[in-house]
Amino acid sequence: MSDEQARGTAGFLLEMGMLKRAKRSGWWIAGVKDPETIAEHSFRVALIGSVLAMMEGADPAKTALLGLWHDTQETRVSDIPHIGRRYLDAAPNEKVTADQVSAAHPAVRTGAQRVVEEYENGDSLEVVCARDADKLECLIQAVEYREQGCSNVQNWIDSSRSKLKTASAQSLAEAALTMTSVEWQQTYLR
Repeated sequence: MSDEQARGTAGFLLEMGMLKRAKRSGWWIAGVKDPETIAEHSFRVALIGSVLAMMEGADPAKTALLGLWHDTQETRVSDIPHIGRRYLDAAPNEKVTADQVSAAHPAVRTGAQRVVEEYENGDSLEVVCARDADKLECLIQAVEYREQGCSNVQNWIDSSRSKLKTASAQSLAEAALTMTSVEWQQTYLR
């Protein structure tokens, strides 16, 4: 690898660090004072995606990869809430990704562009699971915010729930809606 490719790839990795600091802005509309970061969201999307893939018979590693990359473009275009998107003509995620990795190692350029292209335009079971994971993560986060006293999250719950495609995601959403965020530990307290 050339020094230029190493710098380009390292630059991309440093850029991704912004996702650990950038907040998911839609939650401010709901009144959440300190919303999750994009990186926190993407981590749980990848994890949920792998779980859904296991349940649906898809490739969990591929699904997690799709979920992990699905919002990497937000370092450049930010997290635009849905209400704001009607007023903006944002570049497609595939173009943003191509720009982000343009100076990176050729294998990174090709791989990153392939992953984002597939998430944005594919219809494989892995893509369906990754997209469901994005919606299910939003629903679960809304449930957690509601539990913390934010009462304006029902629209996020309803919207996310209505977009779920797989039976596994629908089942997990139903279960999450009837649990508290700490109920998971009850099985360990017996």
